[in-house]
Amino acid sequence: MNKKASNRSSQPTTTAWRYYVVIGIVVLIYTGLLARSAYIQIIEPDMLKKQGDMRSMRVAANTVQRGSIIDRNGDELAISVPVETVWADPKIIMDNNALAMVEHWQALADVLGKDVNKLTTRVVRSPTKRFVYLERKISPAMAKYIRQLKIPGIHLRKESKRFYPTGEISAHIVGFTNVDDKGIEGVERVYDQILTGKGGNKRFRKDAKGRKIEIISVEKAQAAQDVTLTIDQRIQAIAYKELKGAVQAFKATSGSVVVADIHTGEILAMTNSPSYNPNNRRNTAIHRFRNRAITDIYEPGSTMKPLTVLTALEFGSAKVNTVINTSPGWMRLGGRRVNDPINRGKLSIEDILVTSSNMGTTKLALSVPKDFLLDKFFDAGFADNTGTDLVGESSGMMHDRQRWSKFELATLSWGYGLAITPMQLARFYATLANGGIKRELSIVKKDKPPEGERVFSKKNSLAITHMLETVVDEHVQKAKVDGYRVGGKTGTSFKAVAGGYGNDYVGLFAGVAPISDPKVVVVVVINDPGGDLYHGGEVAAPVFSRVMKGTLRVLNIAPDASDKLASSHELLASRNRLKDVNKEANDA
Repeated sequence: MNKKASNRSSQPTTTAWRYYVVIGIVVLIYTGLLARSAYIQIIEPDMLKKQGDMRSMRVAANTVQRGSIIDRNGDELAISVPVETVWADPKIIMDNNALAMVEHWQALADVLGKDVNKLTTRVVRSPTKRFVYLERKISPAMAKYIRQLKIPGIHLRKESKRFYPTGEISAHIVGFTNVDDKGIEGVERVYDQILTGKGGNKRFRKDAKGRKIEIISVEKAQAAQDVTLTIDQRIQAIAYKELKGAVQAFKATSGSVVVADIHTGEILAMTNSPSYNPNNRRNTAIHRFRNRAITDIYEPGSTMKPLTVLTALEFGSAKVNTVINTSPGWMRLGGRRVNDPINRGKLSIEDILVTSSNMGTTKLALSVPKDFLLDKFFDAGFADNTGTDLVGESSGMMHDRQRWSKFELATLSWGYGLAITPMQLARFYATLANGGIKRELSIVKKDKPPEGERVFSKKNSLAITHMLETVVDEHVQKAKVDGYRVGGKTGTSFKAVAGGYGNDYVGLFAGVAPISDPKVVVVVVINDPGGDLYHGGEVAAPVFSRVMKGTLRVLNIAPDASDKLASSHELLASRNRLKDVNKEANDA
């Protein structure tokens, strides 16, 4: 009995809990592996694909060079030139101990115009990075020198840089791009998408030995397009030269000139002073980037008087041969005084424009209903953009309110109480000389000019245009152009300040030529002249004359002053014949 018990106690025994622990561990391991496999393959498979693609997938990009901006004759205003960018691979530099090449780094810093310590610090500060810019868009000569230094981890990448051959002359029109070739101002910004195009690329897979084993996709590049402007760079250069000289001579704050084709609405020149050099904008004041011809608004003064006279003709309260009595040279409207410098007595419609009579235009303005007068100002486009689509263009300031006092209507008739851009003023005078047809102005060449809208009658518009010739002949001698019949109107306005008007002026002149067949409109604005001369006829008219003269010659427009002289001779001969007939009749 004892022997059997002893045998049973000596047999090996298995503890149950150990068995279950082992089984549990095995089950957990397999469950974990199964869960991990499911997670990788079902829930998040993209990670492994991405890792695999990083090792085998490659993309070869095909960049597209930015399109050019050219003038109407094909002259280049903005082009892209080949340059290279210097970049560093800090990891390669550190792995190869390239920083020990002290002389090479000093040479690199010298050619880039940088401090060598600051240059190396940029690399040391990010030792694990694979890409750090050192200098963007250097010349090919500098790139060749850097390539010969053979510093491990220093690389060059081909790019392009924008260059503006005309510099400050056309800066406000063309604009400029940033370091990444994205348009920031002017035409560069408005037509950035067209000028940029779209680069192509090829995606392919490589094996461990770097051999192409599979082409995955190919995306073709879309070539960038050139943009052709309506600008004639020859006229643009003339306008800029004359404007810059006038701004300096009269110590003015700024100035603008707009030249446009009357029948198509195409802008032939648009320039401002001060300007800037788009090829080197470093330390340039922000205000110089502003295209004042479309952004700055001014009260146009007496350049609005032709519109007031035209409004009276359109309504029928006056005719071409109407005589207005301006005596005694002043009047009171609601307690406010309206006056001329002297008592001019009875004036014809043409005399009102020649003498720039406030009294005459006031009486004409008050002779038509208020709404009719205001509608004509709106019809002229003094609350709308001109159609250029340039960034920052102002629509001006023309109030559309119900209540207007007689004094406010009077001041509106001679160019106060509204504010417009030089571009809007150019469009109005183009409308006038075009027989009352208003067109949008354009800065980019189109297949055909935009459809016009008749806003004034042809008869009255051309009557006013011919009256403007008398204004120049008798009152604004400095606006004349040898060999051509010219019409236009001066304007001199006080600059508005808080609470009223200050002591600063704006001198303006707007005119057209040749009067026999108007083709070109020129508007000149001289803002805040600092000398003793400040009237539009003194500061703006001479610029108009020289710009108009150059424009007519560039466009090869035939002189027409001889036509006027011949007409004058015919009229004189006719009058003499009439006198002879009357004398013979009296003798008989």
